[in-house]
Formats: sequence, structure tokens, C-alpha cells
Amino acid sequence: QVQLVESGGGLVQAGGSLRLSCSASGRTFLNYGMGWFRQALGTEREFVAEIISSGGFAYYAESVKGRFTISRDNARNTIYLQMNSLKPEDTAVYYCAARGGEKFDYWGQGTQVTVSS
Repeated sequence: QVQLVESGGGLVQAGGSLRLSCSASGRTFLNYGMGWFRQALGTEREFVAEIISSGGFAYYAESVKGRFTISRDNARNTIYLQMNSLKPEDTAVYYCAARGGEKFDYWGQGTQVTVSS
């Protein structure tokens, strides 16, 4: 089992920045690829970004590429999502997730991000 806890959400004006954190506990953090997803009200959950276990490569959704940066600190069992140039359409609950294989098996409880126009 892996337990994930997100933090860092909040209310920000359009054009502003936030940094989300996700702390992991349980099994060896280094074994897992880690990702961020988000779900806006009335929509399905969507992929935002993923970083491989070593931290050497990351993937992004087109909608956030160039604005968001995912990173991980394996010594602290933590991943981050730096979000810059935020837009109202970035408003959503953001979830951290971990996967040891093909699927993301472990999920956090989510943190709300609200971007005002």
C-alpha cells in the first residue's frame, strides 16, 4: 500500500502561481511512477502530468505544457506540481497518484485549486 497526501491548493487570481505537494508513505517511493490528475466540476478526471521513478523524464497534457512543471524529491518521498500562468479553466480538484505497473493504483484525497478571473 502507498498512502498519498496532497497539499498546497487554494484560491489564486488568473496569471498567478501555486505549487502543489504530494507526500507518499508506505512502500518504496522510488519504485513508483507518480502523476497528477485533475477533475473539474461535472467533468471526468483528466491527466495532467507524470514523472518516472528516477525523475529523469516527465510527460504533460497539452493544456498545461509550458506552464506546469512536475518534479520529485525521492529523499523526501514527495512530488510537486509547480503551476504558473494559471487560468480559470485550471480550476479543479487535483489528485496525486502512484503506479508500479501500467495503471495508477494509488490515489490521494485531492486538493482544490480555484483560479479566479
